[in-house]
Amino acid sequence: MSGHHISTDKTLLGVAGALLFLTILTVGVHYIHIPSPWNIIVAMGIAIFKATLVAMFFMNLYWDEQFNSLLLISSIAFFALLVAFTLLDTLFRPEIMPGF
Repeated sequence: MSGHHISTDKTLLGVAGALLFLTILTVGVHYIHIPSPWNIIVAMGIAIFKATLVAMFFMNLYWDEQFNSLLLISSIAFFALLVAFTLLDTLFRPEIMPGF
């Protein structure tokens, strides 16, 4: 196993600048009229890209072992599976008739 990687100031400031730009882009997309399903898709795409930048450079997964990246991806997959099963349960329930 190699030593711990130390990120340069140039890399960290570049990533921070990209995150600031993407945050401003997210706010700008809010004020542009995009049809209903696409506005959420664009906003989530920008948010996922920002989260990927944070995970890769601020959490040092870019230079770390592949196993840690695999753990992050599998935890996200299991969380998505949990949300999907919850939505399957709640979205397809029969309509409740109020009792009198």
